[in-house]
Amino acid sequence: MVRRQQNDLETPRFTSLILFFLALISFAVVYTFLSFIFRPNGHPLDAKFESFTVAEEGDQIGQCCQGIENLEFWGGAVKWGSDFKFNSSRMCCEACKSMCTGNDGPCLCDTWVFCGNNKSCGSRFGECWLKKQKDVLAPDRQDAGQKVMWTSGLIFGKGQGIVGLETEYGTLHIKLFPECAPHSVAYILELLTLHHCAGCQFHRAESRGQSWDIEGNHIKNAPYGPPFGLIQGTLEALGTAFKKIPREVCPSIRRGSVAWIGSGPEFFISLSNHEEWKNSYTVFGSVLPENMEIVEKIAQLPTKSDVWNNINVTVLKKPVPLRLRRLKKSSLGGVDANVKQE
Repeated sequence: MVRRQQNDLETPRFTSLILFFLALISFAVVYTFLSFIFRPNGHPLDAKFESFTVAEEGDQIGQCCQGIENLEFWGGAVKWGSDFKFNSSRMCCEACKSMCTGNDGPCLCDTWVFCGNNKSCGSRFGECWLKKQKDVLAPDRQDAGQKVMWTSGLIFGKGQGIVGLETEYGTLHIKLFPECAPHSVAYILELLTLHHCAGCQFHRAESRGQSWDIEGNHIKNAPYGPPFGLIQGTLEALGTAFKKIPREVCPSIRRGSVAWIGSGPEFFISLSNHEEWKNSYTVFGSVLPENMEIVEKIAQLPTKSDVWNNINVTVLKKPVPLRLRRLKKSSLGGVDANVKQE
């Protein structure tokens, strides 16, 4: 029997190391390219742009039952926490969702409050309070802070949680996703209280080109852009301090998805299904299908070419001002606003 030399044993080990480093280099190249897509170089808003954070291994869709820590929502109780306990905030959230199916009238529960800090909660650990708000777009709340031992979340049922993004070309009705992006939705609800959105605008528009069909489906063997099929803008009211929004659960980018770029306030609305961006952006809402024609109209406005970090983009010759507002119930008549969160 021939004895293998030490060098023979080490060869596979060195080969594995080489392949590992090559994989790291490839990942870095892809990350750099995608980061530049949405980050303009020399643009007036350059300081506010951030590239997206690539999803870590194991990040999954289907985690959409999130809340905000150190926050307590008030409101009328429909389930008393002293008699209703769970082991996790997710289970508390799911209990509220089960009372908001939309099949038998309005939601019986639109707010959940969970005590999950074992040290702070003591004997109250696991309490799950299910509540009903008088106004789900302006929930009663105790100011957030480290002294608050509760985690709270909102549930929007069918026809609820829809806000208007008003433009000169029509009003976009956007269904918000508080279960996936509670911090993002909280920020949007804060903007609603300002009754203005001075400085909010769309400033970039790109068609689907030859890469996606009219329904937003990617055409086989076509490149993934540019152009990318989207309109991009900013949601930050002048005169108010913007606090970066943490990365939240990131569903797939579908036609109509409304998502942050990085930590905001830059955002985009997609005209296309971007499976290649899966788990890359925080999606906090979706434009109702019947309003997508307004997005299409804005995407076809006159543009000029620009280069952001060596990526060719098209920006609007004239930015489109935005105004965020509440919608009257009459404007939602007959609308099936139960948008799927993918």
